[in-house]
Amino acid sequence: MAQALPKPALRPFLPADVPLLAAIFTAAIEELTGEDYGPSQQQAWMAVAEDEEFGKRLAADLTLIATLEGSPVGFASLRGTDHIRMLYVHPAVAGQGIATMLIDALERLAGGRGAEKLTVDASDNAQGFFAKRGYVAMQRNSITINDEWLANTTMQKTLGTNPASGALQ
Repeated sequence: MAQALPKPALRPFLPADVPLLAAIFTAAIEELTGEDYGPSQQQAWMAVAEDEEFGKRLAADLTLIATLEGSPVGFASLRGTDHIRMLYVHPAVAGQGIATMLIDALERLAGGRGAEKLTVDASDNAQGFFAKRGYVAMQRNSITINDEWLANTTMQKTLGTNPASGALQ
């Protein structure tokens, strides 16, 4: 008899989540970004999780945690009403709809807060995910993290449209 897969759930961020979210952040960068960023870039990026500002940013934003059987497996944060600051999913559950569930929720929350558009500074490995969801590349960026240059792309989506057809939902 086939066993049903556990259903993912969402919950709000709690301060006690910071160590687990830092581990998800680090694992995602280490295992999912190697085709787009070099080892020294990845190390500089991962070091962000060791800074006390990491937890402060999560607490200052509207941060949602995706869980499987009660354990965090991913997170996303919305800064203000219209900017996705972070989206990270543990590599063990990548491709299982966790990121989609998180972004769906942030898009609904942003729309409920009156945002007409959402922006994200998408890493090179996340651009395809956001493009499939209707986000359009606006500008290419070079940022410095811990003395390493990393590239990303600012992408934008008009809320209330279906990414497949552009029709209002």
